[in-house]
Amino acid sequence: MMNFTLFKHELFASLKLFIIILAVLMLYIVSVIYMYNPEMTDTLKKLTETMPEMMAAFGMTSIGDTLIEFLSTYLYGFLFMILPMVFSIMLANKLIMGYIDNGSMAYLIATPNTRFKIVLTQALFLIISLFTLLAVTTLVMIVFAEVLFPNELDITALLLLNFGLFLLHFAISGFCFLMSCSTKDLRTSYAYSAGIPIAFYLIEALSNMGGSLDKLQYITIYSLFDSVQLIQQNSSCWWMLGTLFFIGLLCYSLAIRFFVKRDLHL
Repeated sequence: MMNFTLFKHELFASLKLFIIILAVLMLYIVSVIYMYNPEMTDTLKKLTETMPEMMAAFGMTSIGDTLIEFLSTYLYGFLFMILPMVFSIMLANKLIMGYIDNGSMAYLIATPNTRFKIVLTQALFLIISLFTLLAVTTLVMIVFAEVLFPNELDITALLLLNFGLFLLHFAISGFCFLMSCSTKDLRTSYAYSAGIPIAFYLIEALSNMGGSLDKLQYITIYSLFDSVQLIQQNSSCWWMLGTLFFIGLLCYSLAIRFFVKRDLHL
């Protein structure tokens, strides 16, 4: 079902982007875990009191009493939302529309591979790359937390939290891949695949500030990722995760169908 030669080619072609995103994530992860100490938490509390609305916009309203709550506040409100999203946007557009835009798709289709096999390979590569990025990130979090603060990290809660994070970005990457497979050119694909997720994130940030904007959160996909409920393993988090999985699966399925049926004008 997959073209392993194409998969291998994409692996080497995307390695630089993967390493850059992972390196930035690791830098911030280590920095945030290191800040989990009495002196730094007092400083962060004062910062939150000084700019309450700004901190709330990025989900940094409560420092929390445990390491997992601390990490949830300072990593999952902004960094873990934005960087994997940037990774998905760039990679999704490169895997399909990038080839169409530079004319290379004609060579791929000329090989003894069906359109379905080509687009399925690219879709699986995007999903596996995203999963690997978040899996390595999770491992780094566990290792550094255990080194700096032994036995303080709730690993079960972290795994569930990052599973939810993967499903969120699985849905976002599916939408980006759908735009890459269905739009007319690279510029349009980037406009939709970047513009809509970023707009949703900004709406979510505005809703976090409270007041009359509070209800805005329910029109974005980010409302389906609730770190507090995931940490507490509330029953409502399961239908949210199921919805994210369904959205991602639907987007990837539609993307594959659009690519197989579309007139590429090569």
